[in-house]
Order: sequence, then C-alpha cells, then structure tokens
Amino acid sequence: MVSYLVLCTVMKKRVLIITYYWPPSGGSGVQRWLKFAKYLPEAGWEPVIFTPENPDFDLKDTSLEGEISTDLEVMKFPIWEPYQLLDRIRGKKESHPGRVMEQKEHGYIEKAAIWLRANLTVPDPRVFWVKPSVKFLTELVEKGQFHAIITTGPPHSMHLIGRDLKRKTNIFWLADFRDPWSQWEFLDKLPMQNRVREKHRKMEQEVLSEADLVTTISPTFQLDLERLSNRKINLITNGFDDSDIPQGFSVGEKKAGSLHLVYSGIIDSIRNPMPLLKAMREEFSKEKGEVKFTFVGRVSDHVREEIASDSWLSEHVNFAGYVSHQEVFEFYKNADALALILTNTKNAKGNIPGKLFEYMATTLPILALGDPEGDSAKILEESGAGKVLAHSAHVAIQVGLRKLFERSGEAEPATGIEQYCRKNLSFQLANLLDEHSLS
Repeated sequence: MVSYLVLCTVMKKRVLIITYYWPPSGGSGVQRWLKFAKYLPEAGWEPVIFTPENPDFDLKDTSLEGEISTDLEVMKFPIWEPYQLLDRIRGKKESHPGRVMEQKEHGYIEKAAIWLRANLTVPDPRVFWVKPSVKFLTELVEKGQFHAIITTGPPHSMHLIGRDLKRKTNIFWLADFRDPWSQWEFLDKLPMQNRVREKHRKMEQEVLSEADLVTTISPTFQLDLERLSNRKINLITNGFDDSDIPQGFSVGEKKAGSLHLVYSGIIDSIRNPMPLLKAMREEFSKEKGEVKFTFVGRVSDHVREEIASDSWLSEHVNFAGYVSHQEVFEFYKNADALALILTNTKNAKGNIPGKLFEYMATTLPILALGDPEGDSAKILEESGAGKVLAHSAHVAIQVGLRKLFERSGEAEPATGIEQYCRKNLSFQLANLLDEHSLS
C-alpha cells in the first residue's frame, strides 16, 4: 500500500487563490498575491487564480502582466458592479468609490451612490460576484481540483466566496486580511446605518470563525483580529521582490547641500503630505542649495490645489504622475532620500504599505510621517533604514529634513531585510498550508 506521504509527493498540491486585484490592476493591492503566485511553485504548491473578467480598477499597470508565468492558470469570471451602471447614468468614468469619496462636493447622484454603497452593498459593491462565483467554483472543488482555497480582502466579498465554498464542500480555507474589516477606517467615512455596521461585524465573525487559517499583514492588525476572533491569527507581512530591482541598479553618492525627496504611491484623503511639505518650505525657503520633492503616482486634487496656491511649493514640487512599477526605479535612482506618507487615522499603527520594503531595498534613507509607535516605525528602527515622525511633530520634521540635506556619501543598506524577501514569505505561506491543510 502506497503511503500517504508518497502520495503527497506525487500529487500536485493545488491552491485556488480568489482575488479581486490582478494585473492589469496597479497599486499595492495586486502585488501581494501576484508575488505569492510567482514563488509558491518553488515551495511545492501550484497556484490557480480566480479573478474578475471585467473589474473596475482604479489604477492600471499593464507591465505587471509580464510577471505572470505562462504556466500559471488564471480563471477570469464575469462580474457586475453597480459603479458600471452609475458611470452610464453620469456619462463618465468617475464613479469608483475612491474617486467619489475624494471629491470636495457631491451632487445628488454622488450622494445617493455613497449612501447606497454604504447601506445596500454589504460588505462592498463586489458582493454581486459572490453567488455566481460560488456556483461556478463548487463543482471544481467537489471534483477535487484543489487541496485548499485562499481568499484575500479587501474587497471582503472575496471572503464570502470562501465562506460559502467552505460550507458547501468543507475545502481547506485560508482567509487573508490586507486591511481590517469592521474596524476599517474607510467604513467610518461612509454614512452607514447601525444595523448595517452590525451586519459587517456578523459577516466578519463568520469568516474569522469558519476559516481554517487567517493571515494578515501587520502585528497590530494581527492583535486586533485575535481580540475580535479569540483565535490565533498568522502574520505574513508584505515584502520586496529581488527580481523587481533592475540589474545594475544603484543610487548615486550624495553631496551635502542639496536634497531630492521622492514619494511613490497614492496620496488620498487619509494620506496627508502637507506637514512634510510645509516643514520643507520653512526649512529651505531661504536655502541656496537645490531642494525638490517629486510625487510618483496619483495625487488627490485637494493636495494639488494646496501646493499650487503656494508659490514656493509650486516651484519645488513635481508631479510625475502614475508610472509602471519598473519605471519607479528610475526615480529612486535619482533621489537622495525617500518620503513615506502613512495614514493618520485609527488604523495608522498597523499601516505597513508594501512599498516600505521596496524603499528599504533601495538603500536610500527614509523619512516617514505616521505613528512613531506603529509597526512601520518599528521595522524602520530595527533595520536602521529611517524614522517615522508624527504628522504634528513640525520641528522634528524640519530637523530630519536638515539632516538629509547635509548628509553626504553612499547610502547604507538596511539590516535584516532578507526576512521580507517575497520568496522567503512565500515559503512561510507554503509551510502554513503544508502544516495545516495536509494534516
């Protein structure tokens, strides 16, 4: 009789990854599971992606499609989202929740859309994808196509697909939280009724209690979810991919008396760079040396307008716009230091953006605004890569800028960064699956 161990080595261990964000989606939401899918095969697991065929992405980066292995099976299934209907009514492509929420003034249609999103599409507008997806996937799961399934949210509707598949088939299920759910700061921005908030909590508890494993990205989110669920939550942070760094990439040797700060990513209603920019203006407005700040990515209209109204800032701040992930490294190469704008909200302590680890891999010093006691601050402090200052620490921000201005010589690499390599993190995930799904 062939042993179970031998059968496991012969059979392919297949895991179905259910994710809304997938190339050509851009931004941080796609990176985590794109990289896991890339390296899981080396750890003994064959990933299969299940993702919408026609999603409403806020950011697109077609260059990421080049990272998808030709051996990777990607199943795309049609999705209907209410924003598609709203776009047709309004006659323009601006109904994505992020864009609507950032508008200064809302018309009747926008106000209605926000109220409907808050109270009728629970947990989010992708909820209409749940039932058809479960119906489509149930047969595949029942036929033994997969040893495990993984859902990643937000959008947290993906977890409802996992919950229903678990209930129907008893497949092993891992739920991955990239952000909180009922405690998520985004929900606080919505005109949500109390009964709807309670519905979020009920769904969240079902996911937390019925999933076989739960993972999240930061120690703070880990502790918060453990308090909510009274169970063990596993931590697997985001990271950086060595292969993303262009061959021969290096930053130049800095000369004292100039400063070029670069910020890569999104600036929106919960990421405010103005305390850093105002401190920069006050510290260097009479300085003879060259000082400039470059935003690489989408910047909210509110911040753009505030910068434009200030003569010194408008002269020293550049907007490069959204560029592909690979093009970002050209901006890193020409920077003297990197700026990191973390959130200043109730979830700020657990805010560890994916780009933090890529920042560290460049060897450039990092100046961040955020929670000085938060998870990002601890990572930067332990690695010696930089420092997190409170948004209100105006003098400390000026001192930090002055030190960067006067710094000279080669940048020093961060210590202990190997633990955040995407390949190592993928092996952590595979070990969890091996330990729990095959036992």
